[in-house]
Amino acid sequence: MINRGGKLSVQRQCELLDLNRTGVYDTPRPVPEEDLRLMRRIDELHLKYPDYGARRIARQLGREGLDAGRLHVGTLMRRMGLEARYRKPHTSIPAREGTIYPYLLEGVSIERPNQVWATDISYLPMAHGFLYLTAILDIASRKVLAWRLSNTLTTDFYLAALDEALARFGTPEIFNSDQGAQYTSEDWLDRLKNTGCRISMDGKGRWVDNVFIERLWRSVKYEEVYLHAYRDGREAQRQLAAYFDTYNRRRLHQSLDDQTPDEVYFGTRIDELAVVA
Repeated sequence: MINRGGKLSVQRQCELLDLNRTGVYDTPRPVPEEDLRLMRRIDELHLKYPDYGARRIARQLGREGLDAGRLHVGTLMRRMGLEARYRKPHTSIPAREGTIYPYLLEGVSIERPNQVWATDISYLPMAHGFLYLTAILDIASRKVLAWRLSNTLTTDFYLAALDEALARFGTPEIFNSDQGAQYTSEDWLDRLKNTGCRISMDGKGRWVDNVFIERLWRSVKYEEVYLHAYRDGREAQRQLAAYFDTYNRRRLHQSLDDQTPDEVYFGTRIDELAVVA
């Protein structure tokens, strides 16, 4: 992915690929190919059965002839950033490591662009290895406002996506996320509080609270990622850029009365503003 002996510095290559230097300078042990195959299948099962934990996924893998114990599956799921999605007890108690905000979208009718934005991070398999993808979505229009790839879960890549969305599209009235460590960190919350928007967080494990971005991940993976075993980060960056361009500008959404996200987001001013954006 990174050419250490090339003409461009490692720092510049990371900037061009929107990757974190932290993971590039570190030299962790490579993930065994067998684990990568398991992680790819676990990712598919998690999309299909979001309420499955490590025990049930391990049982399903066993039915498919894949030898993986519950503890190993749990380890891989943590590495992928996956957890079973269901209402857990005591979810109203704030985590010690970060501030938890209440969920503000219960019963709210989301009818206009920039009313509610949402974000999440997802695991992306490649031919050899994996990346993390973050995106910021305008809920009313389904428009992907910004996205970034990274090979680690450090803070800079999802903060870069947030900064781009704010710079290009203004400020939402409400910003919704899950209760992950990224979104309860001071860096993230300070950025949002400085905009004046209201901060909303899902109930822990509640995939349905952030259902629109979960649907985005399903579309991205089944329409793009699973069809192409990316060789490296450059190819992933190039392919996903083309996909999100199509998703925003040309892909018709039945839930939007067969309009595109850009048509809904920009409304009658699409011809004027789409060029600027």
